[in-house]
Amino acid sequence: MKAIGYRQNLPVDQPHALEDLVLPAPQPGPRDLLVRVKAVSVNPVDTKVRRNRVPKPGQPEVLGWDAVGIVEGVGADVQGFKPGDRVFYAGSITRPGANSELHVVDERIVAKAPASLEDAQAAALPLTAITAWELLFDRLRVPQGGGAGQTLLVVGGAGGVGSILIQLARQLTQLQVIATASRPETRAWCLELGAHAVIDHAQPLSQALKDAGLGQVDFVAALTQTGQHYEQIVESLKPQGALAVIDDMPVLDAMKLKTKAISLHWELMFTRSMFGTPDMAEQGKLLAQVARLVDEKRLRTTAGAHYGTINAANLLRAHAFIESGKAQGKVVLEGF
Repeated sequence: MKAIGYRQNLPVDQPHALEDLVLPAPQPGPRDLLVRVKAVSVNPVDTKVRRNRVPKPGQPEVLGWDAVGIVEGVGADVQGFKPGDRVFYAGSITRPGANSELHVVDERIVAKAPASLEDAQAAALPLTAITAWELLFDRLRVPQGGGAGQTLLVVGGAGGVGSILIQLARQLTQLQVIATASRPETRAWCLELGAHAVIDHAQPLSQALKDAGLGQVDFVAALTQTGQHYEQIVESLKPQGALAVIDDMPVLDAMKLKTKAISLHWELMFTRSMFGTPDMAEQGKLLAQVARLVDEKRLRTTAGAHYGTINAANLLRAHAFIESGKAQGKVVLEGF
């Protein structure tokens, strides 16, 4: 089968940072689906793994943790899916990725794809929707339908996670949603997705909130450059507020949260599949709810740019765009 991967850790401007490969087709395990991949999207995790995970000798690493495809085969213990089903999912960081014609994935983290979206549009959603959903409802513990009188600040509102988090918060809670964006086009994007207000994260956040007449917030979703914004995030949170973080940084000084009794939450959507947690199937369930909300026209795709066919050259362009920090929504690719 065709696949795209890497054999050595190289910068994105090197031609062999990703390569077109021909690999044996995978075989599904007892709870796996064998999926013929139709479309994928690219996330920051793809670029991080490409730079840092060293392939085993003779075993190229295949990336890709967002896919839409058609089920071709099922494992002996699969009950929820059958060949011919059109599905979407993010997969597991501990298994080969979905940048391949055929891919195997545990059925518990899969759902039927939204019927109202084309393949590439649907491929933009799984990883970021899971991240945003878990961050909002499982980590910050905002109840669905709740949040009246409270405010959520989304730092990095125009990125992949921010783009779906704004929508989920507006559609499923009563929170006031404030996003951050630094360019006119990303500001407009956040407002279009439903943010009540947008402030410029190129300015000190606490001052930008005051200038907008907004004051301190109850919750912060720190989605990018948390280390850079950390002091201002603490300043912007109300006493007994809550901070949820998704990005990597060398160090985070939690003692700065003590005076205000701010709670700190880490969100990693791969945790359930990585550890095989008892509630692993919750990811499949929440993706099914996302698909329903999309088909009800309450959520929209966050696809921002279509980079063409799934191949090494186009994926390298996508990685470079993600690494530039200027992505708006998600980069999608489809077909081999």
